[in-house]
Amino acid sequence: MSASLQVSQKLQHQRQEQQQQQQQHHYESSCYLSSKSSVSKQSFTTVKTSTTRRQKTTVKTEKGQEVLKLSPLPKRAKRTYLAMEKDKEVIGYVVPVFRASHDVVRGLIEAQDETDTTEEGINYVAMRNLFVREAKEVMEVKVEKKTRTTHIRESAERIELNKTMEEWSEFRKKMNPDSLTHPPEFIVKPRGQTIWEGNTLKLHCTVAGWPKPRVVWYKNNVLIDAKAHPEKYTAESNYNMHSLEIKNCDFIDTAQYRASALNIKGEASSVATVVVKRFQEFEEAGPLPLKPHGFCSEHGVTFETTILDKFEVAFGAEGETLSLGCTVIVYPNVKNYQPEVIWCRNSVPLKPSKWVHTHWSGERATLTLVHLNKEDEGLYTLRVNTKSGFDTYSAYVFVRDAEVEVEGVPVAPLDVRCHDANKDYVVVTWKQPAVEGSSQILGYYIDRCEVGTHHWAQCNDVPVKYARFPVTGLVEGRSYVFRVRALNKAGVSRASRVSEAVVAMDPSDRARLRAGPSAPWTGIIKFTEEDSTVGVVPGDPSDVVVTEATKSYVVLAWKPPVQRGHEGVMYYIEKCISGTDTWQRVNTGMPVKSPRFALFDLAEDRSYSFRVRCCNSAGVSEASVATEEITVGDKLDLPSTPGNLVAIRNTDTSVVVIWGASKEVKQLVGYYIECSEVGTDVWMPCNNKPVKQTRFVCHGLTTGVNYVFRVKAVNAAGYSLSSTDSDAVVVQAAISVPGKPTGVTLLEALKDYMVLGWSAPAKDGGADIRGYFVDYRTVKGDVVGKWHEMNHQAVTTTSYKAEDLKENVFYQFQVRAMNMAGVSETSLHSAALECKEWTITVPGAPVGLHVLEVRDSSVVLLWKPPAFNGRTPVSGYYVDVKEASAGSGCWKAVHEKANRTQYIKVKGLKPGTAYVFRVRAQNLAGVGQTSAVLGPVLAQTCPGTKEIYVDVDDDGVISMVFECSEMSEGSEFIWSKNYQTITDTSRLTIINEGSKSRAIFNSLSMEDLGIFSCVVTNTEGVSSSYTLTEEGIKRLLDISYDKKFPVIPFKNEMAMELLEKGRVRFWTQVEKCTSACQVEYVFNDVILSHGKKYTMNFDQSTGIIEMFMDSLEVTDEGTFTFNLVDGKAKGATSLVLIGDEFRELQKKSEFERSEWVRKQGPHFVKYLDFTVTPECDVLLRCKIGNVRAETEIIWSKDSIEIAEDDEDGKKIEKQDGELTFNIGKISKSDMGIYEVFLRDDRGKDKSTFNLTDAGYQAVMNELFSVIANSSSAVQVLSTEHGIILYSNVTYYHEEQRVGWLHKDAKIAASERVKSGVTGEQLWLQINEPTEKDKGKYTMDIFDGKDGVKRVFDLSGQAWEEAFEEFQRLKAAAIAERNRARVVGGLPDVVAIQQGKSLNLTGNVWGDPVPEVCWTKNEKELVSDDHYNLKFEHGKFASITIAAVSTVDSGKYALLVKNKYGTEAGEFTVSVYNPEEDEAE
Repeated sequence: MSASLQVSQKLQHQRQEQQQQQQQHHYESSCYLSSKSSVSKQSFTTVKTSTTRRQKTTVKTEKGQEVLKLSPLPKRAKRTYLAMEKDKEVIGYVVPVFRASHDVVRGLIEAQDETDTTEEGINYVAMRNLFVREAKEVMEVKVEKKTRTTHIRESAERIELNKTMEEWSEFRKKMNPDSLTHPPEFIVKPRGQTIWEGNTLKLHCTVAGWPKPRVVWYKNNVLIDAKAHPEKYTAESNYNMHSLEIKNCDFIDTAQYRASALNIKGEASSVATVVVKRFQEFEEAGPLPLKPHGFCSEHGVTFETTILDKFEVAFGAEGETLSLGCTVIVYPNVKNYQPEVIWCRNSVPLKPSKWVHTHWSGERATLTLVHLNKEDEGLYTLRVNTKSGFDTYSAYVFVRDAEVEVEGVPVAPLDVRCHDANKDYVVVTWKQPAVEGSSQILGYYIDRCEVGTHHWAQCNDVPVKYARFPVTGLVEGRSYVFRVRALNKAGVSRASRVSEAVVAMDPSDRARLRAGPSAPWTGIIKFTEEDSTVGVVPGDPSDVVVTEATKSYVVLAWKPPVQRGHEGVMYYIEKCISGTDTWQRVNTGMPVKSPRFALFDLAEDRSYSFRVRCCNSAGVSEASVATEEITVGDKLDLPSTPGNLVAIRNTDTSVVVIWGASKEVKQLVGYYIECSEVGTDVWMPCNNKPVKQTRFVCHGLTTGVNYVFRVKAVNAAGYSLSSTDSDAVVVQAAISVPGKPTGVTLLEALKDYMVLGWSAPAKDGGADIRGYFVDYRTVKGDVVGKWHEMNHQAVTTTSYKAEDLKENVFYQFQVRAMNMAGVSETSLHSAALECKEWTITVPGAPVGLHVLEVRDSSVVLLWKPPAFNGRTPVSGYYVDVKEASAGSGCWKAVHEKANRTQYIKVKGLKPGTAYVFRVRAQNLAGVGQTSAVLGPVLAQTCPGTKEIYVDVDDDGVISMVFECSEMSEGSEFIWSKNYQTITDTSRLTIINEGSKSRAIFNSLSMEDLGIFSCVVTNTEGVSSSYTLTEEGIKRLLDISYDKKFPVIPFKNEMAMELLEKGRVRFWTQVEKCTSACQVEYVFNDVILSHGKKYTMNFDQSTGIIEMFMDSLEVTDEGTFTFNLVDGKAKGATSLVLIGDEFRELQKKSEFERSEWVRKQGPHFVKYLDFTVTPECDVLLRCKIGNVRAETEIIWSKDSIEIAEDDEDGKKIEKQDGELTFNIGKISKSDMGIYEVFLRDDRGKDKSTFNLTDAGYQAVMNELFSVIANSSSAVQVLSTEHGIILYSNVTYYHEEQRVGWLHKDAKIAASERVKSGVTGEQLWLQINEPTEKDKGKYTMDIFDGKDGVKRVFDLSGQAWEEAFEEFQRLKAAAIAERNRARVVGGLPDVVAIQQGKSLNLTGNVWGDPVPEVCWTKNEKELVSDDHYNLKFEHGKFASITIAAVSTVDSGKYALLVKNKYGTEAGEFTVSVYNPEEDEAE
């Protein structure tokens, strides 16, 4: 890299007052990158230097170049950035390293940008040149003289170069991975494209950000998984360049594609629209045909959207999870085409978040609200967009408050938001809750929490009344969330849902961050002719105003000063009380950074003026212009009371309320509606989130209940007064006109009249059908006439006799129904009917078909007889049924024989299936024509359906009760017997009370057999029936008798128990009784009274009756009775104590009394007994009580006292009132009678344990049990002799029996199979095992009862391993026993005189007889004249060395060897010469 510094002179201005000219030198640094150098990243600062006059001289350097020489600097000049030598020669320019933080740099830049001053001139421009050069080239200063034309051209080139450098610097800032972290930003956004079907498309984008953002692609807000569909998509990311390739584009690829970039600092998105076009072949020329509304040219069809399975009005509680869903059908179904599904709340589209989850399966749209909060309340709308239009469906979601922890406290506030965030200040707002609790809300507490921590800090010490609060003292650059709590006299509410996170930073910084990433500033340093602003006191702020004023605080705002230098400024706020000239600084200790400030602790109703000063490191500015006097108080008034409220019926569970808006209200938040049941003073909120409309539908009300409503307005100042209560309204469905009648048919015809019949409408509109109107018209071929009214007075039946007709003329008829709301639409007209006399003999069609008591599996069908009976009377009816979706050939008869009644209960229906019905009448001539088809009728029990039940009250009165929760205005209960309305009141008395009707039997008897039913008019067919059978009537009469003559029921009959001191308690317990219940205590027909001998007690709350006696005497033998009287109910219980039972009880009583006397002195709580420890030690134990220090405790055995110094005395221990005698391992020598005596001045007691005979055997049996249960599982051990099965026990006693079984047969002892005990090991040894020894082995250890068995299965792998180990050990033993060995005869060392003969013999053993050889110094010897080697009788091996010499000295060995092994007997031979020894 190379760099050059050019200095040029330019004449800028000629001033009138001055004669001298000023030269302005532009020093610029141009730089470029090369492959062998790098640019160090530095920060630059802008410095303004003062304009000074200097003399110019030209000198030459050592290299012969001319340079500009300046005069010495003035004494008061600011620090220069010209690099000079000692003789003041300029050799270059130095830009100081900027050491401030990035935030300070950003603040300085913004402070300079905000000033509106313009730079008048530039004296010096210095730029940092930090290029590293391999040869460390020296910077050069050149002076050139240029013409004006050249100067202008070079200036233009410099401007272009500066622009290029700035663009490059900005690009480096965005692309530099080492810069400060900042959110993602799209440098190059993906562009929308249009492409033909079948081609491949590629979307590109470039994203900057640090840390490196992760980029994902979406299609219509659905994530694209390229790895899951490699045949369709390919996504690539290389060097911040990202692309999405869509292969073989189809029409369904037409969509909005979104690239989303995400890192820890935030998220950015960019959308591109892709349109895939399709070729249209054989398109006809000419004008385009008209297309229907919503026609989709891409698909050539009109899409029709249908929303099914719609979600209803939903109710949830805070903290719960709620799901809404609808089934969406788009017709026609175009392959791979999906509509756009949007969910909205209060007309605002919802975005997926941690609180909102949406899902579209292709057929069903689902919205899930996680952890409901009151903010989630509102009108939810599902909008389905297609190419042809859209369809919507809406329903309201109500969210009730969670249960409060303390009764009476308010519920949590809602909708906490942050506004006007600055460096150290933010305004928090919220909405007041609907429920204030048991008292009015006194104020609110605001809490804050720094993001990333879990510590909540309270922002205000005094509760604030306004729903708006300025939070100060924030740390710049940090993120915070807020929550609010309400306070009343009962306590503090739960906290609201936390707000969205907000960053404490300057609004200009926030705008800059939204516009692009923040990175270290690398710009050009500018020096102007003006005085340096470093160290300049800032100017005064302007436009100081009071933006908010309440009783709690006042908020000031102002504009920053124009002149503030290159460093950030802070502000001091001062206040002055009206009428004084004294200004007091408010924030002396902590100046603020934001041009807003909130003042607290001001005196209410006092007037103040405010002003602001700026400050920086150079000093404090002049004060701003003071504000006008402001009186501290609430500027925002409470809303006025809303207008009168009107409540209107809507549905069975909702009411519409309308009210007049508050006339005097500012900043209205909304309205809260409350409801209360008439007769109570309990008000409940209808909405938990304020609504701004003046009309609201209150859902979730109880049908048939009278309610009144009221409304109150709310703004930030608080609640208004509640409106006046509305008129009471009953929650019932609003009345509407009825539905259309159906099934207009001909019932009978003569020459001049016809009888018509039809079916009543399915919906009566909430009111009774008052009548019908019939219209007619004539028909001649295909020509029809006009409709004419047949009757001017409404007919009340579903049939009508149309008279004055013309014979052989065809007519059509239609019918309209009428109720109090009006006349319905006309029914479908009948077929063309000819007016001529019938000659048929069979009856006509039955009419008036309708259903009652619709349930999941049954329905009651009723009808009326035909108008035309035929030649003979009707004798019966046939009913047919089929599923509504089945064909005409699927009719099935409900019964085989003719039904003589005009009703029938059709059973065996499928739940949720729709059915249709028809009826035919029969007479002697045959079966007539079928009735009009009734239906479809859905076999489904409506929610809330109740059945008739029979009740018998306390007076024995029998009645039938029916309740209806869907009562509407004008609804009545109609009782019937066998589906005929009851008019005779001699048998039944009917009483109606609200939504309940009771039919009371005057005197129930067998005359009342039959089906009783009840129908509620003006409802959706609410009805039920109850069948009284002969058995049912008898059962009800029995219950009635028990009610008339009641008996007090007892939980327990009288019982007796003995208490302490021998007292006797007689007691019983009744199931229920009243406070008037009385008890009479009787003994042998004599009434007892409370006294010394008898004590009585009756606890009516528990029903327990008690009588106490101090003792039982001979005279107390007899019968004890408790007689009870409770109103008209009576009861008695007795206990007989006579004969042996009484005498036995008397003895027990006396014993208990003597026991009580005994326990007054030292006594045994538990008498002497034994226990066996797990270590098999026998202990004698007893527990004593009421013992003092002076109480004597004496142990004895066989009437001989055990002294403390005796050996047995050391076995006695006393601890925590328990005496222990440790016998240890018991033997027969320990047999005897053990006694313990207790005595002092209060009394004495004795305990004895007989450890002989039966006692000793009991101890031994317990010992045997402990030993047997301590035995371990049987294990196997192989030896050279055979297999051993063994088990270990804790201890073994010689008297304990142990038996072994093989295959459940006892093993007899023999030489081959033996059993025994060694120490604590019980074993069974099997010598020389064979295959017969395989099988299950059982060790039976006697435990004093049945014995403890330990089983081991010696077969399979266990046998194979054990037998293999036995054979191995046996072979090893044989080998060891028969291997070749030297058993003796050879010495270790032999010393012999030279010349003598040596003879040694070694004893040898081995089977077979071993091979023998002798070695000397590990070399084998051969028998010869010198060595004579012999082996005799297979046992003796000898060696003879004749005339030994010193040569024969050495290490000898006798080696023996056979097939089982080899062994060597080694010895040393030392030959000595006596003569040599003497010489030595």
